[in-house]
Amino acid sequence: MALLDSLPRHLFSSRGWGLLAAGAVSLLGAQVMGRRDLLALGVLLLVLPLVSLAGIRVVKPRFRVYREFSPSTVETDSVTTVRLAVARTGLGTGRVIMEERLPPRFGESPAFRFPARSASGGTSRYEYHLRSGKRGQFTIGPVTAEFTDPFGLSLHRHSIDDGDTLTVTPAAVELPSTGLAGARGNDGITATRTRANPSDDDVMTREYRHGDPMRRVHWPATARHGALMVRQEESVTTPEATVILDHRFVGHSSGYGSVFGSQGDDGSDLVTSDTFEWAVTAAMSVGAHLAELNYSLRFLDAAGEPAFHRSSSAPEPDNEEYSGAAGLQSIAESLAAIQLTGPHHPRREHDTARREHAGSADPAQSVFDDRLMDKLAAHRMRGPLLALLGKISLAEARALAPAAGYAANAFAVVITDKPAECHDVLEALRAGGWRAVAVEASTSLPAAWMYFDEGDAAMWTAAADVRRGAEVGR
Repeated sequence: MALLDSLPRHLFSSRGWGLLAAGAVSLLGAQVMGRRDLLALGVLLLVLPLVSLAGIRVVKPRFRVYREFSPSTVETDSVTTVRLAVARTGLGTGRVIMEERLPPRFGESPAFRFPARSASGGTSRYEYHLRSGKRGQFTIGPVTAEFTDPFGLSLHRHSIDDGDTLTVTPAAVELPSTGLAGARGNDGITATRTRANPSDDDVMTREYRHGDPMRRVHWPATARHGALMVRQEESVTTPEATVILDHRFVGHSSGYGSVFGSQGDDGSDLVTSDTFEWAVTAAMSVGAHLAELNYSLRFLDAAGEPAFHRSSSAPEPDNEEYSGAAGLQSIAESLAAIQLTGPHHPRREHDTARREHAGSADPAQSVFDDRLMDKLAAHRMRGPLLALLGKISLAEARALAPAAGYAANAFAVVITDKPAECHDVLEALRAGGWRAVAVEASTSLPAAWMYFDEGDAAMWTAAADVRRGAEVGR
């Protein structure tokens, strides 16, 4: 029995290997004793398992598999329920052992028998649960089935479907309420008006017209103009927030050791790092936080391109504007498989930028240049701007600094392994009007978010003055 157990199980069953062994012994006996009957028996014993093996591979039972995830996309560390329905569509009888193949990170693959005891209408239904601590897209399945011939001599295992993709999105961290989003009215609606004159009262008011309610009379303006003045209706718009997500390899790696494949055990690596994972979680959390305040959201990368145009999980890779619950779900799915891109060495990036300047490369690859500024200028002063940056150079910080002038509030978070070395970068950003902070990947996201409210008020006032000065100068 120990010898039989050591033989390959994907070709013959124990019974099949036993027949083959008996056939070999019979042929040996026929050779030694010269018995024709033993020769015929040996040939029969050898041929029967081989014929059954060929037959089970030519005539394969057919099945149809339906797989459903509930919910269809799941956040990290949350549970999704997988429901399987398997139905036989071709000829065949008997019980079949099936297995749902899973990436190793999900643990042991579930096995089950077909048909199930509770099968109805020829369809067997099964259910199990999955949980992933990492974001990404994972292939669940295929279902493999192990078949045997009517005599139980040979075995054959093959896939009966192609599997389905499970999308695991980053979970949003709840952020405390702060004043970072700027002035808002009820339900996140911001009131806007054109300020064309030195006096706001003059802009806010107009002459009284018959039918205007008296509660809208603006008495200070009435006294100044000597005529009855009423407050104008304010133009109400939905506020917008812009997030710059830096996903350059050189910005989130201090060396190859700091970059890893977050899904390396299932063959679908994402090129990422601890600092980039922090940025992804921050992007998801800020998006969810502002969406609750009825903000519409824009996501750009460091080059001014749509932030998710290289994400394999993005439903609309070329889209950069999102709003409502559907928009937030699209952001979550886009962040599921986003990864680091671009040159792997700062020197190469410098050479690329030099080639771009010479016109021999795609200009879209440069960062913090006119393309990004034009995108920000098109939505000038419509809401806050948040930049989630990796390690950037002083020159890049100076190039990005003027972008603060296009936003009502501008916040920059530099995620790096060595925040203490970012003093000059932060000062360059602050000189342009940004509220900037450097954090490590181990920093609590809510703490980093609260830093902008708890920071030096004088510094924030100075930053606002810089932005106003930049706006006046345009």
